[in-house]
Amino acid sequence: MLFFGNYLNAETFSKEASNEPILVQKGEEKHWCPVCGMNIKKFYKTSHTSTLENGTPRQYCSIRCLAKDKEEYGIDENNIKVIDAKHEKLIDAKKAFYVIGSKVKGTMSMTSKLAFEKELDAKEFIKQYGGKIASFAEALKEAQNSLKEDDKNTKNKKIKKIYPMGKKIFEKLCNQDIDPTDYIEINELKADIKNNKLCKRLDEKKLQAVSLYLWDVKRFGDLDSIKNKVEVEEREKCPVCGMFVAKYPRWAAQIFYKHGDHEHKFSFDGVKDMMKFYFNPKKWGEYPVSKDMISKILVTDYYSQEAIDGIKAFYVIGSDVYGPMGNELIPFISENDAKIFKNDHDGTKIVSFDKIIENEVYKLDE
Repeated sequence: MLFFGNYLNAETFSKEASNEPILVQKGEEKHWCPVCGMNIKKFYKTSHTSTLENGTPRQYCSIRCLAKDKEEYGIDENNIKVIDAKHEKLIDAKKAFYVIGSKVKGTMSMTSKLAFEKELDAKEFIKQYGGKIASFAEALKEAQNSLKEDDKNTKNKKIKKIYPMGKKIFEKLCNQDIDPTDYIEINELKADIKNNKLCKRLDEKKLQAVSLYLWDVKRFGDLDSIKNKVEVEEREKCPVCGMFVAKYPRWAAQIFYKHGDHEHKFSFDGVKDMMKFYFNPKKWGEYPVSKDMISKILVTDYYSQEAIDGIKAFYVIGSDVYGPMGNELIPFISENDAKIFKNDHDGTKIVSFDKIIENEVYKLDE
């Protein structure tokens, strides 16, 4: 009980790192959760780490955000670690003893979930704060089952309090030309705001509020004004990478297939994944489609953000601008626009749709 003697009640239990935290992500964005933007140090004792299937390291403020990333991206399930809430070190999540439903407030969830390396530590924690011992699999299932309800509660809180605060801060203290569509993840946006002083000095609470406003509201609000854009339904997933395409409207692309008098579409989070599917749909699932059934292809023009004919577009390869899946084929309605972008962003070449080669598409992943 000595370790927990400092905590008189659940309100005094601090999730913040008592020393310098272990941060596994790369770049300045490593300080924040890539899913919700929360500060890793402040929620260190509920922090989890993993890697995406492409090997990119990720660190989350909570098992809830890990579950969200698993659903949207896909993660390496054999490489998940969690912070031991007692000793504040990374441990194998699958060997940890989780305490679910204690009096300690949950992180991004109504139900708290903290992990311990030793069962004895978990039991001592339960004596003080309640809850029950569970395995990682049980804790993850609990997080997955409550995602919808937790998202709803979080969104209501954002709408009532955080977005209005963030809007006020943005309009009074920040550069008005911040473009949230320039970023792939919210933690990248936060890092840029802080490190490049895009706003006047903000504490973490204000930085989070303005980042959420820009990421959740302004990013989509600006695009909503575009009449002719690639329309993607909220729950549509890219058949190649499994990501929710609506999260990345700036990169959305679609292939339409026609069966007799019936037409259906597949949506992608970038031209690269679209082309992988175009060349070989069967590689990604039992899809009864072929090139001769294609009725149209739509891609998002980089400059105007409007939907354009993918077959008539011009694509820049090898630039310093990255999409949700890294290196991309970036589309433009005119060859002149493509030349301007290529010169501005160190592109290697411009190709028309019929000159895109399958093995060159896969080389973009290297």
